[in-house]
Amino acid sequence: MLNRTVSLYLIAFPIGLMGTVQMGFALLSMLVFHDHEEAEFFEPALAMMILAIVLLSMARRFDASRIGYRDALLFAVLTWISCGVFGAIPIALVANVSFTDAVFESISALTTTGATVLSGLDAMPKSFLLYRQFLQWLGGLGVVIFVVAVLPMLNVGGMKLLRAETPGPIKDEKLSPRVANTAHYLWMVYIALTAGCALCYFWGGMSAFDAIAHSFTTVSTGGFSTHDASMGYFNSPTLLVVADVFMMLGAINFALHFRVASHKRLSAYWQDEETRTFIAIVVALSGLAFLVLLSHFQSTQPLLTLNESVFHVISFITSTGFGASDFTHWPAAATMLLVFAGYLGGCAGSTAGGNKIIRNLLCIKLIRLEFLRLVHPRGVSLVHYQGRRVGADVLSATMAFMTIAAVTAVLLSLALMATGLDFWSAFTAVAACQNVVGPAFGELGNNFEPVSDVGIWILSSAMILGRLEYFTVLALFLPSFWRE
Repeated sequence: MLNRTVSLYLIAFPIGLMGTVQMGFALLSMLVFHDHEEAEFFEPALAMMILAIVLLSMARRFDASRIGYRDALLFAVLTWISCGVFGAIPIALVANVSFTDAVFESISALTTTGATVLSGLDAMPKSFLLYRQFLQWLGGLGVVIFVVAVLPMLNVGGMKLLRAETPGPIKDEKLSPRVANTAHYLWMVYIALTAGCALCYFWGGMSAFDAIAHSFTTVSTGGFSTHDASMGYFNSPTLLVVADVFMMLGAINFALHFRVASHKRLSAYWQDEETRTFIAIVVALSGLAFLVLLSHFQSTQPLLTLNESVFHVISFITSTGFGASDFTHWPAAATMLLVFAGYLGGCAGSTAGGNKIIRNLLCIKLIRLEFLRLVHPRGVSLVHYQGRRVGADVLSATMAFMTIAAVTAVLLSLALMATGLDFWSAFTAVAACQNVVGPAFGELGNNFEPVSDVGIWILSSAMILGRLEYFTVLALFLPSFWRE
């Protein structure tokens, strides 16, 4: 049964968080960057902090043990919507865009999609650019996980919140018996990777500002940049290799990172079936992209072509969406390969989007199982993952997810085409938002500015659907969800 007091109490924290973040950027604008944008951050921040205090005062009698799964699902959805809406206010004020476009930009940042309606980034205030980058970093690991990390009193109901937020079909893994500690460990790994990425970017030739800004969106696999040309602005093969490494690390299960760091055993990466398959797929797709580009452009610099091929495949399969060249004009086979990589996605429990490698693995194993049953009808065949039998509930949930993802892609593409976009533009825009990848093709090769207001709201919804992996959002539309 839904509890209104619980909902009011929980939703106050993401609203207060957004207010705190914007207050911080008001101070950065005033004291560090001196770009005179402090009022655009300070005024909405103050309003949000007051609203959060009012909501908390309305829910003074809060009992963490009363958090149910329906409360957790509602909280997860409301968190992303409220953060997207409140996070949009400074974007509308500074970038001087409509509220519709500002919400799209904010949701794109928080869901780590990286699709944008803005241009002329190089001339924009630094405090605003860093704010966009930081929103992606904040949303990368998940605002809900952040709330659990800072609310130790949620140890009773916190696991329900984590299950509603964490991507992937298997969600019961804990790093610690205490849920808040699990969230802390995940954030420790996240911060360590971000710091390492920033240092490597700085050593590779970026300015301190760009290194910090791009580390936020590399480890979070978000893809926003402080430049219109994205990573192509730096014209550095070395920086592309650095990005490759940290995009891959961002797309691998963070619980696995923690175990590797705890036991100091790098071989654990290769022993993990999902990670091993993920690396193999990246190598195979990069090789295919390289061969296509080499045959089409007849490049005299094959190493540079290989560098860009690997970079863009990793950028799409990890759902980061960085660009290093005009890949929108690649041959059709190569661009389709990138879209396909975006649908595959990274590993479960990471910052990456897409269907996730574990689901693709389970689907292939399930198809193989059906063929075995045809050949050996009396045999006993089971699906195993990591040497353990996979339950029927996980398999059915995986197939349901894949079906919903496919049906949703078709319906959303048709809806976008009804707004006036051609098929290729609509299909790749939906793929970009549904899989939180970012870049699209066709009319939207530069950015999403040509999309109508109706189309922008459709794509904003697609980003939240993809980030919360469909079920969490769609459950709210069931009449039984709201019954007492």
